[in-house]
Formats: sequence, structure tokens, C-alpha cells
Amino acid sequence: MKTFEYTFTAPSSDIQHDMLVTMLADIGFDSFMDEDQWLKAYCSAECRDDVVVENLLLEPAFTDIRLLKVEEMPDKDWNELWEASYQPVVVNERCRVRAPFHEPDPTFEFDLVIEPKMSFGTANHETTAQIIQLMLETDFREKKVLDMGSGTAVLAILAKKLGAAHTVAIDNDEWAYRNAFTNVELNGVSDIEIILGDALSIRGNFDVVLANINRNILLRDMHYYVDAMNTNAHIFFSGFYTEDLPSIQDEAERLGLHYCRHLSRNNWVAAEFCK
Repeated sequence: MKTFEYTFTAPSSDIQHDMLVTMLADIGFDSFMDEDQWLKAYCSAECRDDVVVENLLLEPAFTDIRLLKVEEMPDKDWNELWEASYQPVVVNERCRVRAPFHEPDPTFEFDLVIEPKMSFGTANHETTAQIIQLMLETDFREKKVLDMGSGTAVLAILAKKLGAAHTVAIDNDEWAYRNAFTNVELNGVSDIEIILGDALSIRGNFDVVLANINRNILLRDMHYYVDAMNTNAHIFFSGFYTEDLPSIQDEAERLGLHYCRHLSRNNWVAAEFCK
């Protein structure tokens, strides 16, 4: 599969960097590499659309960022580059999220194997890592769990490792849907129901809901999640910025939820509410 490397001038701040990476990921870029003066982003030939990238850089937040060049990369070189740049992520010294080419490490209580392909959720991003941190501090034993916008299914897999009962992972992206099956098998877990769909696909009631998506979808679909929550259930939201927390909290409280706590890192937030 052909892979293309896009070289951009380096973003001027962490917030601008995270915004650009997130928006590039939304249009099909699947990996990124930071260098002193540049940000490099990679996509397959199937996802390449230079017009969309150029229009993205017209956004007011990115007017000082320039696309310097686009180069095709040989498959072998790309694989070596990706493996060299992809590092395991450790959360709370208890959970490590690694790729299949990393060696197992039994010193971690949870050593998760994730083949990310083009799906979101490797714990390299603050949103995933922070939800994992909250999950490690929560009792999942025998709980019914819903993972909305599941991506790689890393959160659903961790929920099972933490002792959850039946777990449902839902994503509307077909690549993520297929990728989830791979990762469930790699981690040797069972009783995870993987669904290709959106909030309308939710069936049943749950004790824990995980929703690492983005602000607009969370606000639009939150009522579906709340309707599917049992009494005393918990929900973990992420995928939005610190300045978005008040609007998330307002909608959650309007729907009968109570704020519990939140984490913040590099302006990204993960928040817990209960019913």
C-alpha cells in the first residue's frame, strides 16, 4: 500500500499541534512524527486528498502553518519508520499499551496489545490515556460496559481486563470496526460485542459508559447514553478541550447526571459523571 508523507511547518503551540493532528486524523492521516522545525503526517493513497488538506490550512487557527512538501514513501521504509516512532504508553505504572512488535512486559498488571492500523485509540493521545487513568481507579467487576466511538477497542479491552461482564463496543467507522476484532483477539478477551453503528445502535442498559469522541457528538448524542445508563451508573467523557467542559457539564446535569471529577492534560479533558 502506498504511503505519503506530508511535511508541515511546526505548529506554534501544543494546542495548535493537537488541533491540527486531530483534524488530520479525521480526514484519514494515521500517524505523525514531530521534528524540531516540522510536523510530518502520513496517509495511504486511498485517503490522500490534497484539496482537503489545503482547505484545512485555510482555517483561522492554522494560517501560520504551511505544507512544505508531499512525498511517496516505499512500504519497507514506512514500516520501519512507523515502528521506530511508535512507543508504548504507560499509565499509572499499571497499564501499558503497546504494538504487536513490542516485547511483552509481565511487570505491568495490564499489558495491552493494540494494532492501531487507521483507528483512533493507542493511548498516545491525552484523551485515551486520561480515560485509562480514570478506569484504573474504578471498580469494573461484573459491570456491563458500553464503549462508544470505540476505535481500536482499547477501552473495551481494558474494561474486560478489569473484570467487566458483557461489554459492547460501537464505532461508525468500518475500518475501526474491523480493527476492533483484531485487537480483541490479540488480547485474548471474550464477550465483547462489536457493532458497526452510532448512538442509535445502543441496546440494553449499562453500568459504565465510555465516550471518547468529540464535543459536538457528545452534546448531540448524550441523551442516548444517559437513557442507556442504569441507576448509579458512571460515564466517562473525553475528546474535548478544557474550555468545553462547562458546556459538557451543563448538558450532563440537564439530563440528570452529577459531576464527579475530571483530569486535564495539554488542554485535553477526561471527565466522569454519575447517574
